Amino acid sequence: MARHLYSCPMRWSDMDAFGHVNNAVFVRYLEEARIDFMWRLAPGEGSASFTGGSVVARHEINYLRPLVHRHAPVTVETWVTKITAASMTVAYEVKDDDEVYVRASTVVVPYDLEAGRPRRITAEEKAFLEAYQDQPGEAPGEAVAA
Repeated sequence: MARHLYSCPMRWSDMDAFGHVNNAVFVRYLEEARIDFMWRLAPGEGSASFTGGSVVARHEINYLRPLVHRHAPVTVETWVTKITAASMTVAYEVKDDDEVYVRASTVVVPYDLEAGRPRRITAEEKAFLEAYQDQPGEAPGEAVAA
C-alpha cells in the first residue's frame, strides 16, 4: 500500500502562547496534505478527478505530543482507510522520522458544486484511492479511528 508524503512548511504564526503549534493549525496542515494528495495526484493527464468539489463531513484528531516551531517542514503522511460509494476516509500522521505528533482522519464527501449536492465517487477516483488504501490487518491504518 502506498502512502502520500507531504512536506508541510511551518509558519511563525502557527505557534500559540505556549510556544507550540496551536491545535487548530493542525487542521490546516491536514487540509494542505489532503488537497495535495487528492488534486495533484489525481490520475491521468487532464483528469477531472476530485476537482469538482468536496466537503469535509468529519474530522477526528488525536494530539500525541507538542510540535514546536522550527525552520524544517513537518511531514504529513496520508493514506485511505475506507471507501464507500459516496465518501472516503483519509488518515494522517503528522510526524518526523522518529516522532508522531498527531494521528487524524477525515471523512470526505465528493460534492457537485453546480447541483449543490453530494455525488458518488467515480470509477477513476476509486481506482486511485484503492492504491492508497490500507489492507485489512495493517497496523498503522487500524491505529487511526475513522
